[in-house]
Amino acid sequence: MKDKNDQVVARLNKLERIREMGLNPYPHKFELCHDSAALLAEKDKLLESEESISFAGRIVRYNRKGKMCFMHLKDQHGRLQVVAAASLVSPEDYEVVKILDIGDWIGVRGSMFTTRKGEYSVKVLGLEMLSKAVRPLPIPKEKIDEQGNRVIFDEFKDVETRYRQRYLDLVLNDDVRDVFYKRSRIVQTIREYLLAQNYLEVETPTLQPVYGGANARPFSTHHNAADMTLYLRVANELYLKRCIVGGLDRVFEFTKNFRNEGMDRTHSPEFSSIEFYEAYADYNDMMVHFENIWEKACVAANGSTKIEYQSQEIDFKAPWPRLTVYEAIKKYADLEVESMNDDEIRAELDKRNVELEGEWMRGRAILELFEVTCEHHLIQPTFIIDFPKESTPLCKEHRENPDLVEQFEPYVNGWEVGNAYSELNDPLRQRELLEEQLERGRGGEDETHPMDENFLHAIECGMPPTGGVGIGIDRMIMLLTNQQTIRDVQLFPLMKPEHSETSAAE
Repeated sequence: MKDKNDQVVARLNKLERIREMGLNPYPHKFELCHDSAALLAEKDKLLESEESISFAGRIVRYNRKGKMCFMHLKDQHGRLQVVAAASLVSPEDYEVVKILDIGDWIGVRGSMFTTRKGEYSVKVLGLEMLSKAVRPLPIPKEKIDEQGNRVIFDEFKDVETRYRQRYLDLVLNDDVRDVFYKRSRIVQTIREYLLAQNYLEVETPTLQPVYGGANARPFSTHHNAADMTLYLRVANELYLKRCIVGGLDRVFEFTKNFRNEGMDRTHSPEFSSIEFYEAYADYNDMMVHFENIWEKACVAANGSTKIEYQSQEIDFKAPWPRLTVYEAIKKYADLEVESMNDDEIRAELDKRNVELEGEWMRGRAILELFEVTCEHHLIQPTFIIDFPKESTPLCKEHRENPDLVEQFEPYVNGWEVGNAYSELNDPLRQRELLEEQLERGRGGEDETHPMDENFLHAIECGMPPTGGVGIGIDRMIMLLTNQQTIRDVQLFPLMKPEHSETSAAE
């Protein structure tokens, strides 16, 4: 064991004493009958009946005075005081009580009672060590100042340490734990909505011989037995469309996607998403699903369609407003891009110091103009629809304007929080567009993806009209739980190694 300090040595000595007493400090199981939530919900009934209780948790407060010890045990649902008196437990059990530390896990048996101060507590009649913590927890300290105010100091608040030691973050910061409870409820709400709409949940490959479905740089690995290069999934779109071809008319999948790109406040190389596809539907139908999902998820997490995100009130009540890309640019930049020539669009980009990556394409230039002039205005949930055809090779041409595609991106708080299409199902046009993209990649353009002949073969076999949606789960959780960075909503976010970790790896 590395970096032993005096506190660790003292705990190791206590561990040895427990073993010398003939006790196992790490038993195989404990018969648990109650959790803290159940005990508090039924406290009066348990108090009256004197029913036997078994309860377990981690010690987060320990105060022993002579032959009486007051402890707070914390479990998944909250905390509860337990009181061990030397007169009520065996001498052996009280010897264990005397050498307990904050951070230890114990199980107790007893009954409900109230202290002199009226606090509902468990009267301990039996006690069992469940896990001896040999490192101290950085429990915040409290004191009462001269004015009688409760002052907390030495809190576990350093951001880098919290991310690296999320297990301690969960123990010490209830607000962090609440974020992940809400995350679970949100995901479950999405699943329940789609199942109620007769969608089928499926699983598609994480390791793929050809990556695709998004313009992104992949992570690659090598399969030794098959002697082949494989890629971690950047998106699951192309596999879910294969499901539609196969006659699974409504499918969805929660996935982890991986993109070998930068990290910032809203981007992570590993992130969670959901995509769902519906045969015989178009992007109008998918907008209805999208706004319904967000409204229900917001209510599940917060009890209301309204939230406050970083001091800004946002209302997810459906229906959401719709603006075309052209309408948004007119509204927020007062530009009629439809009637502007290429030189005029270039001039507007130059005015804003925006350089277009890759070869000049009018549609791309319009999208760049939209991003710099419009996105930051889109605070309330809004669908931006009808994109220039250059935006994606996987979307169906707009039924009224061949220069556009039937795509929408929803925006909240100035962020894009999803993407959806009337999916392209013309196999000849699909091949043509993917070949054009491949050619641009050969010319040095970043974030193109290779030709997936198996996918093309699938839609050549016939794919019905289909609507498809992708939602970034992490950004959704950020908004609905009022968190500032994507790392705040990922239990164990990717971190650059500390020096000691790097040295150990080497």
